[in-house]
Parts: sequence; structure tokens; C-alpha cells
Amino acid sequence: MLKHSLSILALLTALLSASAQAGVAVIVHPSNDSALDVAAINRIFTGKEKAFTNGNKVIPIGQEATSPATDEFNEKVLNKTAAQLKAYWSKLVFTGKGTPPKEVSNDAEVIKLVAANPDTIGYVSSSAVDGSVKVIQEF
Repeated sequence: MLKHSLSILALLTALLSASAQAGVAVIVHPSNDSALDVAAINRIFTGKEKAFTNGNKVIPIGQEATSPATDEFNEKVLNKTAAQLKAYWSKLVFTGKGTPPKEVSNDAEVIKLVAANPDTIGYVSSSAVDGSVKVIQEF
């Protein structure tokens, strides 16, 4: 009986962990056919890459630091904490070498902006994705 209870407990813990880590999707306009790997997405969101592979200027859209999608994106794609990113962008802005991605407050705003402009790229919670955008990577 104890073994059975422990198995159920382990299963419930795994399910809860999976729902807490819902995933983050990197999205572009459906007409964008650029191929982007994790390294390219990292370069775009750190200001090191200025164009898509199709040559169009890239406009990255982020979310506020308090967004769960931002935490997950920063950790899984940028490999940085919010504090590290703030310091990184402060230095670039101060030296005139960069501007951080535009920030909006939630998934719906990112989807709206990306769906309206083929030159944008953003990230949202995987569960928020709809047919108006195309997922190019999921983490």
C-alpha cells in the first residue's frame, strides 16, 4: 500500500512540475520563413543580430520582467537572470551601443504585435499561441 501511495505521489509531483513549467514559444509572423536556431534567437534578444535570415530588419518584442514567460525565456534561451539582463542592457544603453527589446505587459499584446508586423519576433507562454502567429522554437 505504501509503495502504491508513493507512486501516486510521484506522479502527481511530476504533473504539477510540468504544469508549472508550461513552456515558452518564440513566435513570428506567419509569412516569415526565416530559420532561427537558439543561438540566433539569443543574438536577436541581446541586440547582437539586427536582421532575419531573409534580410528584413528584426524587431524583438519582450515582456515585462514580472511575466512568467520572461523568466522562462531568460533562463532557457538567454541563459541570464533578470538582474544580469538589466545590467547588460544598462551598459549597452549607457555606451550608446544598444537598445533593449520593446516590452509589453502580456502574451496577448505580444501576439497582437507579431501578428500585425512580419518584421517582429516575440515570446509567449506556449499555451497562449493561436493561429495568428507561427511558432519557430519552443522551450
